[in-house]
Amino acid sequence: MTTVTGESTTAGGVLGQPLDSREDPQLLRGEAVYVADIDLPGTAHMAILGSPVAHARILSIDTAEAERLPGVLKVATAADFADVMPLPCIWIPGGVESHFPPHPYGLPGARPVLTGDTVRHVGDPIAVVVAETPRQAAAALTAVRVEYEPLPVVTRADEALAEGAPQLHEAVPGNLNAYWTCGDKERTDAAIDRAEVTVELDLVNQRTINSPIEPRGAVGDYNAATGEYTLYASTQGPHNHRFLLSALVLGIPFNKLRVIAPTVGGSFGTKGYLYPDMALVLLLSKALGRPVKWVDTRTGLMNSTVQGRDHRQHVTLAGTRDGRITAVRCTSYANLGAYPSTIGPGVATALMGRSITGMYEIPAAFCEVYAAFTNTVSLGAQRGSGRAEAAFLMERLVDRYAAEIGMDPAEVRRRNLVPKEKFPYDNGLGWTYDSGNYAPNFERALELAGYADMPARKAAARARGKRLGVGLATYVAICGVGPSTRMSKEGMLGGTWESANIRVHPTGEVTVTVGSASTGQSHGTVFAMVAADELGIDPAQVQVYEGDTLKAPYGQGTYGSRSYSMAAPAVALTARKIKAKLIRAGAVFLNVPEEKVVYENGGVHEAGNPENAKTFAELAMAMWYGWGLPPDIEPALDETTHFDPPDFNYPFGTHVAVVEVDELTGETEVVDYTAVDDAGNIGNPKIVHGQIEGSIVHGLGQALMEAAEYDENGILLSADLTRYALPRAADVPFFTLDRTVTPSPHNPLGAKGAGEIATVPPAAAVVNAVVDALADLGVRHIDMPLTPEKVWRVLEGGDR
Repeated sequence: MTTVTGESTTAGGVLGQPLDSREDPQLLRGEAVYVADIDLPGTAHMAILGSPVAHARILSIDTAEAERLPGVLKVATAADFADVMPLPCIWIPGGVESHFPPHPYGLPGARPVLTGDTVRHVGDPIAVVVAETPRQAAAALTAVRVEYEPLPVVTRADEALAEGAPQLHEAVPGNLNAYWTCGDKERTDAAIDRAEVTVELDLVNQRTINSPIEPRGAVGDYNAATGEYTLYASTQGPHNHRFLLSALVLGIPFNKLRVIAPTVGGSFGTKGYLYPDMALVLLLSKALGRPVKWVDTRTGLMNSTVQGRDHRQHVTLAGTRDGRITAVRCTSYANLGAYPSTIGPGVATALMGRSITGMYEIPAAFCEVYAAFTNTVSLGAQRGSGRAEAAFLMERLVDRYAAEIGMDPAEVRRRNLVPKEKFPYDNGLGWTYDSGNYAPNFERALELAGYADMPARKAAARARGKRLGVGLATYVAICGVGPSTRMSKEGMLGGTWESANIRVHPTGEVTVTVGSASTGQSHGTVFAMVAADELGIDPAQVQVYEGDTLKAPYGQGTYGSRSYSMAAPAVALTARKIKAKLIRAGAVFLNVPEEKVVYENGGVHEAGNPENAKTFAELAMAMWYGWGLPPDIEPALDETTHFDPPDFNYPFGTHVAVVEVDELTGETEVVDYTAVDDAGNIGNPKIVHGQIEGSIVHGLGQALMEAAEYDENGILLSADLTRYALPRAADVPFFTLDRTVTPSPHNPLGAKGAGEIATVPPAAAVVNAVVDALADLGVRHIDMPLTPEKVWRVLEGGDR
């Protein structure tokens, strides 16, 4: 499916080599252990009763019949957990007044573990059943009788803020979580007022549903003898969940909770959140004196796991007749769902609003976001969250502007790219881009896509009854979440640094433990490569551990494309500490001054005398014994680093989509797709290319088929995979992938985020391509997803 050009490796080192992922064999053989595979002795099984209605008061709950059913061990409702604190929200919109459900510690509250008074979305958890088997637990749910008093429903953010709209939370007047802004409103409005040309669009960046291959799951195990809890969960952030659950939900000592993330089957942002099931399995394990297990279903996931995107926007671009963009303005209504998820408000505000200028040098920019609560599933991160919505609005505006002034869309983009000499570049909205060289990246994408040949290809397609269109999309994606102090200004209630520990064993084998947590990014391969590259040893000597709060140092987890630009630098810096210690100790072992010690290929030798040397294995053993070391050199090799960068990193790129639209059916086929991305220095190109491919497919899904559809009663109509379309192999074109390399100055590897960056531009590229294919019919915009029926109606003369 992929053509790759411009491949390069790091000469003489491990990093940059396309090594196979060491995790793949166990995954392909079905040997990986997921939460669903964990069966502790005596495990009981939990099922959760979700509300069938979107908004109602609970008048009564009768559990008597369910409690009498075979195998049922316990039926619990909110009354059973009156002393349990609500789940907190830890990313509030920074610098503005915001409103949340309350939390006892004065923090923003999110949701209770079970709802006892008012349900606010379909799937809102009301009761749980624990039984001997999953089937018995599920059967008992149907015997729980709940009486509801229906309340009015609202599912759109803009409608939730209207006068007289149904109110969701007493502590949130008018359903408004926050009104958040960035940029210079006065300057932007003035620039728009005096502009030669202005274009406007009303955009719907539709709500979509994250669909990892593994739904969420949790196993709780309480040890009455020690008072210790163990949680096995499909989580992106075991350390964060340990702290939040112990201190802010359960009120137990931090040292009494261990969180383990086994193999996690994908996340795309969904598994970095606190969910009620995590607390419930722990509480019920203690109550029953045995492990309690819960594994979600696909329909359950769609009605309870955080969903993505969901902005309604009015956007304006101003410019000159000769193609210079002078201003951009955005008003966005962001739908947070019924409750604030753990970090949802920050995703909906800062990640989107500060990113709207993309790769362009725009003198004036302003964004305002109204973040509102509605009777839908909570909003959270989805691969490329915030940045994808920002790129979509900007790239659609650029194409509309190009059409308005009669200029080729590529030329408009070319004239407005931030020039290389202006980096680091302040985009006027709160981001300072670390490094970039946009023009070569842009031109390479046009060249690989054959952009100059498109007129001829369009004519050939028309002869076949097809309409061919080409769409461009550029992007900048803030990644490498950290630094901690900067994130605190954005409203993050916590740190965002990362950590790594390296231990060299007496045999010369190396253990790397990191605070990150893989959800399928091949951390075990890449972090081993980083350590091996720094130490000059074979990656096969390095074992990587993560995902267990008992074994790994404290860390922040995996999100925001941060693993290779946050955790990997921590590994590299720790390896350098090991290397520095071996040079100091080498002076003792070689009996030469320290300045005469050369570290090379994992060992040390005397400069000019390679015969006086110690191998890595010999050094490891010597340090283990510690014989002859001076007092200022401790025995053994065991070092830790906590890495907090000076700023974020900003990968970028250009994508080109070529589509053919069938004139009779409205079916859109993406026939070619070119992506040239820049993630700085990358560790393993084979793994990054896989992430790029997956990211593109994710974006194509939103453009063409994915949508979380709610009816007027708040019922999710697309609640399973028979009604929620996902892209399949047949929907995916051949990819032409290339990359440019612009290292980041903000970490020792020069790395930038890569895992989700290619999700950011595809929706814009595809929509631009379809509009281009239909431009001669007067089509100016079509809202996503571009289903065949929707496009067919446009072809038949519908709304254009």
